[in-house]
Amino acid sequence: MPEPRPSPARSVLGSLVLIGVVVAGSAAAFAYTAGWLSPERLTPWKMLEALAPPGGPALGHRRNHAKGICFTGVFESNGNGAAISRASVLAAGQHPALGRFNLGTPNPDAADASVRVRGLGLRIMPPNGQEWRMAMINAPVFAASTPEGFHELLVAAGSKDPNAMKVFAEAHPEFAPFGAWAKSAPWTGSYAEDRFNGLNSFIFTDSSGADHAVRWSLLPQAQVVPVTQDDLKKLDPDFLEQEITERVRSGPQRWTMTVTVANPGDPTADPTKVWPEDRRTIEVGTLVVSRIEAEADGPCRDINFDPTVLPPGMRTSDDPFPAARSSVYAKSYDLRTAEAKDYPRNVTGPKP
Repeated sequence: MPEPRPSPARSVLGSLVLIGVVVAGSAAAFAYTAGWLSPERLTPWKMLEALAPPGGPALGHRRNHAKGICFTGVFESNGNGAAISRASVLAAGQHPALGRFNLGTPNPDAADASVRVRGLGLRIMPPNGQEWRMAMINAPVFAASTPEGFHELLVAAGSKDPNAMKVFAEAHPEFAPFGAWAKSAPWTGSYAEDRFNGLNSFIFTDSSGADHAVRWSLLPQAQVVPVTQDDLKKLDPDFLEQEITERVRSGPQRWTMTVTVANPGDPTADPTKVWPEDRRTIEVGTLVVSRIEAEADGPCRDINFDPTVLPPGMRTSDDPFPAARSSVYAKSYDLRTAEAKDYPRNVTGPKP
């Protein structure tokens, strides 16, 4: 029986614990060192409970960003990133990449036009066995400054109290920029036209040993055509997957990856705060998407886009979200793979 669709508000506000993931042992270690799993604090299970829609989670699916489609391609590094990181993935070269376009909703049957937040999970694999995994969304800022604040937001968004969100917003003024974006920013009719932002801060270490606090984004090379939500509602409920499949069939789609470097004193622990526009920004390469595959047996189905899976030359910062997300994604991965029989798979068992 299909799970009830969450309200548009739920889809918007419940969209921001991003994309399921694995590497459970390291995830737990990160969370413990961050103090996030202390007995008196928030737990991954509490976060997953808050994410669940009224009818319960869709078994076998990611607990958030449940609707998605796989892609494969390459990351073409131009070598410019070597100035700020010794990671081999940023040296000049071409590396295999796979990922997942997705919607920020726990409902895999949600209509595309009902979900404000779109996401992109990405796994880049240089030939030396290292990996760079990431999860990005199309919002320019996050909705909460701490994991605890995000949990409060989910509880408020799912509350039957009509004043719950108003009370939350008054207590958390940092929510306002995200709320303004969700309400008034233009929509697009294609994943290929969306900009995806990694809102969390990380540390890059260059060949001299110097550290640089950074955030990154993927900027579409396709022409962006703004549309209204009302126009999108006239399309098929799955128009995003249909459109990107046809577009990539006609030719590869590209995004320019940029890395922005913080100045001393810029906030690195709070993803609700945007860095000034004059900060140093480096174009480090191009993501080229050349193939789209349905998730049921696609290469992204059983991948955990854990943002703490980083190659040497990159590490987490004082931003608490990557550790928290890693823990939540690990729990989500364990649950959905244990429920594999409930997922519409064409083969038995998880992929390696």
